[in-house]
Amino acid sequence: MSDVLKRIHHVTFLVGNAKQAAFFYRQAFGFDQVAYQGPETGCPERTSYVLRQGDIWLVLTTPLHHADAANLWLTMHGDGVRDIAFEVDDATAIHELALQRGATSAGEPEVISDEQGSVTVSRIRTYGEVIHTFVQRDGYPGFLPGFETREIKGRGVGVYCIDHIVGNVEDRQMDNWVKWYDEVLGMGKFVSYDDKDISTEFTALRSTVVATDERHIKFPINEPAAGRKKSQIQEYIDSNLTAGVQHLALKTDDILATIKDLRANGVEFLQVPDGYYDEVWERVGEIDEDTQKIRDMGILVDKDDDGYLLQLFTRPLQDRPTFFVEIIQRAGSESFGKGNFKALFVTIEQEQAKRGNL
Repeated sequence: MSDVLKRIHHVTFLVGNAKQAAFFYRQAFGFDQVAYQGPETGCPERTSYVLRQGDIWLVLTTPLHHADAANLWLTMHGDGVRDIAFEVDDATAIHELALQRGATSAGEPEVISDEQGSVTVSRIRTYGEVIHTFVQRDGYPGFLPGFETREIKGRGVGVYCIDHIVGNVEDRQMDNWVKWYDEVLGMGKFVSYDDKDISTEFTALRSTVVATDERHIKFPINEPAAGRKKSQIQEYIDSNLTAGVQHLALKTDDILATIKDLRANGVEFLQVPDGYYDEVWERVGEIDEDTQKIRDMGILVDKDDDGYLLQLFTRPLQDRPTFFVEIIQRAGSESFGKGNFKALFVTIEQEQAKRGNL
């Protein structure tokens, strides 16, 4: 079935104040605001702001009434990803097939329309309280029916697509969800890492990446592994109260310029552990970028048989230690920075210790 998932259409966040969140993502990450839905457009229950940069589409949604179930969602989880939506050719057929294969419906197929045309959507549930929406556009020219154009330009930082989306699930649930994505959506296992690959003296995790055949949609799925102290994945589960989306990886072709712009905008990144660059060039070899600038900016580097990659992770974007963003540049490599796992874990453990959660 993975061949019918054409692309990630958008990612919806539930947030406590969508107007302020939209301002943050415009000012900090350079997104353009392109559309709006709310009471003024005939939707009295919620407001939603649509942001775009390249092929990345984010929807920030806030409930406006106390009885809205989304308020309970926010109370439990805080700001976070509610929906990862796919563009498909037939939202009804894929919904029916997904249910036949074991999925649970989160919304029967429905047609939504306005004066520009119609779109068919359907929904299924995935890990935690995240859902997948199937979007059948049928040539619709705008974002989705019910949204009006409301543009505010941001200062783009060079990110242009979602490279991958990472989910954290409970202990011993990773294999179940890997199987679910394979059987329900046809996303096969791309690569996996065990607790020997991703561990430090104190904590560990296991991870498997599922992907469509063309690798244009990639979902790493993490679970905590036993260690001397609390894993970062368990800290996420405890803070989110359930499984959920840990981070979006946003792709750039010039990570030096992107990180420089993001830092100037006030985005905070995790710091590289002391000594990281003492051995990294021996492991990675030559790269096209200026290695001193890479070191000065604290960017992580890794390689595999196909090339190398550069990556850096923000601190959590809200007060709960849950959702964050990764910036990634690929130079041939299609892996996920295995050589950086330990360095990343050491850094996150330092952050956990400050929060008293290690």
